[in-house]
Amino acid sequence: MEPCPRRSCPRRWRRLWRRRWALAAGLLGAALALFACLRQPQPRRVPKTGRAGDEVTVLLWWEPFGRPRRLTDCRRRYNVSGCRLSADRGRLGEARAVLFHHRDLALHGAQGLPRGPPPRPQRQLWVWMNFESPSHSPGLQGLGGVFNWTMSYRRDSDVFVPYGYLHALPQPRPFALPRKTRLVAWVISNWNEEHARVRYYRQLKEHLAIDVYGAQGLALVEGSVVKTVSAYKFYLAFENSQHTDYITEKLWRNAFAASAVPVVLGPRRANYERFIPANSFIHVDDFPSPRLLATYLKFLDKNKPSYRRYFAWRNKYKVHVTSFWDEHYCKVCKAVRTAGNQVKTVQNLASWFES
Repeated sequence: MEPCPRRSCPRRWRRLWRRRWALAAGLLGAALALFACLRQPQPRRVPKTGRAGDEVTVLLWWEPFGRPRRLTDCRRRYNVSGCRLSADRGRLGEARAVLFHHRDLALHGAQGLPRGPPPRPQRQLWVWMNFESPSHSPGLQGLGGVFNWTMSYRRDSDVFVPYGYLHALPQPRPFALPRKTRLVAWVISNWNEEHARVRYYRQLKEHLAIDVYGAQGLALVEGSVVKTVSAYKFYLAFENSQHTDYITEKLWRNAFAASAVPVVLGPRRANYERFIPANSFIHVDDFPSPRLLATYLKFLDKNKPSYRRYFAWRNKYKVHVTSFWDEHYCKVCKAVRTAGNQVKTVQNLASWFES
């Protein structure tokens, strides 16, 4: 309906049109206000484990041993939010932390480290990562003052990642010991006659039958250490060298995951007891000679109640074997996010790690 000229319309029609135009103007104003509100930037969603804007990039300068692998989703696998893992060196400038695997650093030398331009960001953390013992870590000298953090199996590292650890169960639960049909097993890939473990083995086997698997022995069942060792009562968890906190998968996976009692040769008994119950393992230092150790193992073989005491802790704890390398990367990311702006420099890397 077209509006009539103002002079020819009755007064009530003019009032009606004025109300309609006022209503239309009000609706238009409300619509414009709503549109303006919707265009305002919305607040960022805050990750559950951090503050808004604290997503960090962790860069792998070298993928360990030069083997590319698919990087994990830290949130999905370890419930660590706000992490971006990358092996793309183009992200160096945005990385909050850069990981340097020592074996690859020793291979490429210090000249393989990042060099400007652009200059190293002030708050960027360089993390030295190593899970070999000092005896197998060449090139430690000359690295003082280069890195901000350390990540290793040592408990006093800035980022401590052991080869395994125990979870306390919410409540005790029964432990079923697999059927054991054999006595002692040892899996070894790096056979060196100068190693203490090989020398001790040669003395021990004079008094006890030992099944050896690996490069110098039998083939593993279906290629699996755990499946092979699970048939044995005891496993020789002999480390390739003896250093503080150097307790590797030989104990956590090869023995514990296979439900075998570990006979350990590594750091002192007290060092082991920082991480596992005293009655969960047998230390070679507990016996004056390999002959007496062999005698004790034979005794346990014939005495079921005494043997089962080495599994008494199993109804209270669950064994966790650390996953290489996903767990390490995500732990660094979590540590970076909780550290804030704390920055330090490791001045005495070699003397600390070799102590």
